[in-house]
Amino acid sequence: MTKFAERLIQLKNERNLLQKDIAAALGLSLRTYQYYEKGQMEPTLSNIIKLSQFFHVSSDWLLGLSDDRINNEEAAAMEEPQVI
Repeated sequence: MTKFAERLIQLKNERNLLQKDIAAALGLSLRTYQYYEKGQMEPTLSNIIKLSQFFHVSSDWLLGLSDDRINNEEAAAMEEPQVI
């Protein structure tokens, strides 16, 4: 199983979500999402972005390229007060 598939399953389980709910929220077919979890299909760039935004993790972490769940720029943005 790929690091991507492992991390996708990990995120789903941590949040007690169902495959069908994640797929629906991202506009994916259930089968496509299941293929991602099984490592039988790689997501498109746009779906990687959707998944990382949905789960609030960095795409590098999701893909197994980093051990940091949130990249430094995202972490800094989360710590800065929002000006309205």
